[in-house]
Amino acid sequence: MEETIDVLMPTYNGEKYIREQIDSILHQTYSQIRLLISDDCSSDHTVEILKEYQTKDSRIMIFEQKENLGVSGNIEFLLKQVKSEFYMFSDQDDVWQSIKIERSFEKLKRENADLVFGDLEVVDKELKPIQKSFNEFMLLNRKIEKYLHTNRLNYLYNCVTGCTILSKKEWIPKILPIPKNTKYVLHDHWIGLITSFGGKIAYLPERYIQYRQHGSNEVGAQKITHSMTSMQEIRQWMIAVKLGVFEIYYQNNSVFPIELQELNKQALDYFKMLQKVKMANFKNWKVFHQLYCTEKWTYYLENFMILNFPFISNGLFKIRYYVLKLLKKR
Repeated sequence: MEETIDVLMPTYNGEKYIREQIDSILHQTYSQIRLLISDDCSSDHTVEILKEYQTKDSRIMIFEQKENLGVSGNIEFLLKQVKSEFYMFSDQDDVWQSIKIERSFEKLKRENADLVFGDLEVVDKELKPIQKSFNEFMLLNRKIEKYLHTNRLNYLYNCVTGCTILSKKEWIPKILPIPKNTKYVLHDHWIGLITSFGGKIAYLPERYIQYRQHGSNEVGAQKITHSMTSMQEIRQWMIAVKLGVFEIYYQNNSVFPIELQELNKQALDYFKMLQKVKMANFKNWKVFHQLYCTEKWTYYLENFMILNFPFISNGLFKIRYYVLKLLKKR
């Protein structure tokens, strides 16, 4: 007999695409599921659509929130409703291939993993391909390959995309509470990170999700720095991201392994210091090295120069920017 898997879907004003996603979940080759949907005070016809589906399929359970919880709060609510031994996440606007659950569960069982995640195909609102591989586009493949079985997988950056996750219920008490009121450590980042501190994570490189990009996406496939026109702007953004990440880490320091607790504090102090640097920094390079020492030397050097020697990196960026403009590539 198949084991039941709880599929968690947070919704908010999703009337435009939600039918396609629910249909793709209900028609999976692995049918022993419960689809738990929590609506976060939608003002469109989302709830009406959900109730319509609920009358047709007993596997659907709907929760209507009375006040807006936000994305992380809504996901935390759903995690607390999990009854099965396994759970998955679903966005409201994607489309799953019919074998997604079956293949994910096979991978988790075969490798005796605590969490399995995968890649996605990026598509537009009409489901036309934009990027064949989300992880390749976001330059995550090398990081996943190198750090998959270590806690660095989600430490400096997030390699785990939430809607690809299948995990075990037993990890939920360790995951909760999910950090809120932050845009730098989202639920998938946190879940992947905490699970890596003692669990086994497996990767499914096949793309079983059409990851839809449209004007209303809460989080999408985009490279923020591509819209920036100065190295100063890029550097400020890089520091802001790392400050946001390490502030959350330090606030939750007790859940980290001992060897990372001191590094969390040192990294937070380091990036706070870098905020004030205008020309060059010669302090606490050992902290940078601890964070980036396992990266490729080109990535290491590039980030070292941007963060610690902005007066040099600013000049090099301007030269590169104007060359690209002359070549009509910017």
